[in-house]
Amino acid sequence: MKVPDACRGYTFWIVVLVAVTVTGGVPFLVLRGGEAPGDECGRLERAPAVRPDFSGITVPPNIAPLNLLIEEDGSRFFVKIHSAQGEAIEVSSRTGEIIIPRGPWGRLLDGNRGQELCLDVFVKDREGRWNRFETITNSIAREDIDGFVAYRKMHPTRGSWKMTINYRDLSGYDESEILRFDAGFGGGCANCHTPQSNSPDRMLIGVRSTHYGAATLLIEKGGVRKIGTKFGYTAWHPSGRLAAYSVNDLPIFLHSARRVIRDTTDRDSYIAYYLVDEKISKTCPQLSWKERLENWPVWSPDGRYLYYCAAPKLWTDPAEQPPKQYREVKYDLERIRYDVDADEWGEQEDVLASFVTGKSIGMPRISPDGRWLSFCMFDHGFFPNWQEESDLYLIDLEAAEKSGKYEYRKMELNSDRSESWHSWSLNGRWMVFSSKRGHGIFTRLYFSYIDDTGRAHKPFVLPQRDPAFYDSCLFAFNTAEFITGPVPFGKADLERVMRASDTIPVDATTMPTPRAGTPRPPQEWE
Repeated sequence: MKVPDACRGYTFWIVVLVAVTVTGGVPFLVLRGGEAPGDECGRLERAPAVRPDFSGITVPPNIAPLNLLIEEDGSRFFVKIHSAQGEAIEVSSRTGEIIIPRGPWGRLLDGNRGQELCLDVFVKDREGRWNRFETITNSIAREDIDGFVAYRKMHPTRGSWKMTINYRDLSGYDESEILRFDAGFGGGCANCHTPQSNSPDRMLIGVRSTHYGAATLLIEKGGVRKIGTKFGYTAWHPSGRLAAYSVNDLPIFLHSARRVIRDTTDRDSYIAYYLVDEKISKTCPQLSWKERLENWPVWSPDGRYLYYCAAPKLWTDPAEQPPKQYREVKYDLERIRYDVDADEWGEQEDVLASFVTGKSIGMPRISPDGRWLSFCMFDHGFFPNWQEESDLYLIDLEAAEKSGKYEYRKMELNSDRSESWHSWSLNGRWMVFSSKRGHGIFTRLYFSYIDDTGRAHKPFVLPQRDPAFYDSCLFAFNTAEFITGPVPFGKADLERVMRASDTIPVDATTMPTPRAGTPRPPQEWE
């Protein structure tokens, strides 16, 4: 059979189901076309080197096959994947590239929820002898992961606007574009894509285009509409009746000598909220103090509290770039009560103060069951993605409600590089987050199982069809949001609405922090 040029470099197998009895009487799936080890194998008292690191992890029963590379010197490679029940999968390779068939993989995982997933790795050395490594043992969770994840993919080069918002089927490798920023938009970006309760049928996307202005796209099952102002970091109220969002002045500046040379500071900001049915944006005095910077809103799942981050504004010159005191700014974690029926706000409450932690707090998120509050902490400012020391932390809100104390701890999933942009699955058992582990430059998406005690299990990178995908990928992945299904509209639908003149008018203040009842038109930077 002639192999198409576009497919050269990949290993192809003919799949045949074979009724064979192996130790324990478990049938297995043979992938014909490769060489299998015999009965006599050498034993190596160490685990094999594999990439990506899919060892010692907890995997969802509905995740795509974890294709990998065996990074051992050899002329032949063989892997047997098995669990307590069902057919084992055997894959043979000349190159060390292990491509796992999706159908058998899915059946094996689904039939062994809560069991171990074992990978037996064999390598034939240059002298023709097969050696067996220690078994790689993973765990299969009982709980599914949400079926899809939406994220922003962008080139990290300063001045490059190669950016798309995509979503990915987590049971396979299909990736679809929600929105693309290219010459047609004349530059610009999409700041956030915010689904309501992980649903793709209701989503907000903040957009900034030099050709078509600033707006927010509202995706609903009935269609796509354009709201006439751009939302910053956004959070849907659980009722769906309103969304809180930040309004920020975020100038970018550059360091001359640092691993990540880009940086930003929140020069001015406040939190507003958009009432969907009334089609108006509003502020309240507690979230728009002129002497304070308010950012990163997120609702409690019962809708009674808005959590957010706030810090004192240490400068008075709005044109200073960057402000001299930007390294001194540290954000506290706060919350405020809200009555959705009366549209009334309570008083601000302290949750966790920066003088207690010694660090700045950003990106709070709450698990859908209301049990866990996760957030980033880093040395200063509001933007953890560009702070190498940023780590993820956790507060048990249920315990805090009983004790009156917000105890926090560092999550087990952290590395020595920046962790940021995290969100929770609908069942509260999975977290997706962006990490710069490995090389410190490109963010990648990682997943971690969170058990009922709040312990984060060893994370694993978003699997790809080509296990060497990340070696040559020059795009960063961030702003990950779990969604439970495909987005109902394609990028052509969204682009058409963005370019159209039909807009929901909004009387909204953008900058600087407003006085109550004195809206201003959008500024050019918005």
